[in-house]
Amino acid sequence: MSTSFRSCLVLGGFILAYIAYLLLGALVFSAIERPVEETMKSDLNSLKEEFLNLSCINATALEIFLEKVLQANKYGVSVLENASLPTNWDLASALFFANTMVTTVGYGHTTPLSDAGKAFSIVYALIGVPFTMLVLTACVQRLMHPLTYGPISVCQRRAGLQHRSASVLHFIMMLVLVVLGFFVVPALVFSTIEETWSFLDSFYFCFISLCTIGLGDFVPAEKPGQRLRALYKISVMVYLFVGLMVMFLVLRTFHKLADVHGWTAFFQLPSYEEEDDDKEPIMGQDPDDESPEAVKPLDPSSQVSYNSINR
Repeated sequence: MSTSFRSCLVLGGFILAYIAYLLLGALVFSAIERPVEETMKSDLNSLKEEFLNLSCINATALEIFLEKVLQANKYGVSVLENASLPTNWDLASALFFANTMVTTVGYGHTTPLSDAGKAFSIVYALIGVPFTMLVLTACVQRLMHPLTYGPISVCQRRAGLQHRSASVLHFIMMLVLVVLGFFVVPALVFSTIEETWSFLDSFYFCFISLCTIGLGDFVPAEKPGQRLRALYKISVMVYLFVGLMVMFLVLRTFHKLADVHGWTAFFQLPSYEEEDDDKEPIMGQDPDDESPEAVKPLDPSSQVSYNSINR
């Protein structure tokens, strides 16, 4: 079995393990938080009925009612019947919450209600955040050659461009495609599905999400009566993961571009990993295959540069 094929199998196993990790987290969050949410809804409805049955509304009763309503609304539980979702902790919603947590997007519209949920969130994120970074890094590493080195090499061979010109042309084309494919088109889709979102709102949501800022002022699939809400949530979750991977790819390509044009050296910044590092997968490498030379300190004069792309 070749090293490349073995590393692909390992990468596929990591992706499946990551999906299983998200599902496990969703099931645990749903099991812990859904009963607490139901209890809070029941208490809120009882308080509402008691409030409505009062013959005379006094200031103390009103303050207690408003305090309970605001506290419940903080956790996504509304007293309004036409504004309340069935639950914030069904499997799809819990999966969406787990995904936003480990990708550090964190909209904050849904948060753990119980102490057990908060404690589990700490442990889950402690493992899940570096796991997510590992999976993203491994995927981007596999995409660097077909989406970065390959196109630049084609520009050099077929268009006769120098490596600097080819790298700039490739980066501009990649940036345009990313903006169209992961900002403009998704913004059009979101503005169509979310009736209260304008195109600017949708574009703003895409930008805030893929930059992992996650302010939470716009969250998809929160409208009451949303059709195919579970499928919509999962689709957004996939969009976020793929979008983060593409953003990471753009950043790595830009760092390569900076090395080519000497910007990193000019600003005395560390140069990017060399091309040989990208050729060796971070997962699936057999330790027995390492040669004695591989463990020797690198000689700066012998390092392979970004300029060595085949023409």
